[in-house]
Amino acid sequence: MDDRTAGKLQIYSVEERGNGAATCVVRCVGGVVRTGQRFGAVPDADEAEAARGLLVLHRITRYEKDMDFIDPPHSATVRLLGDGVDFLKKGVILTAADDE
Repeated sequence: MDDRTAGKLQIYSVEERGNGAATCVVRCVGGVVRTGQRFGAVPDADEAEAARGLLVLHRITRYEKDMDFIDPPHSATVRLLGDGVDFLKKGVILTAADDE
């Protein structure tokens, strides 16, 4: 597996949302996704504003255990922090931001 590919998560469902945080069920659809990474949403034509807010992946939980990372094609429950959580919905793809 190529660890250099940008990590991507697809939102399956938003379980809880509020105060700049959201708990979501996701599927990893690219690269390796790690806690602490920053993500931006891939913009839809109607939701270009969503891509401007960065989200931070605070926690990954699989099988009731906290994990440091996930890779394709695995699913997990994640906790995301940031102003962009209001734009999260089923089908949105989050792409890891460059760490430059």
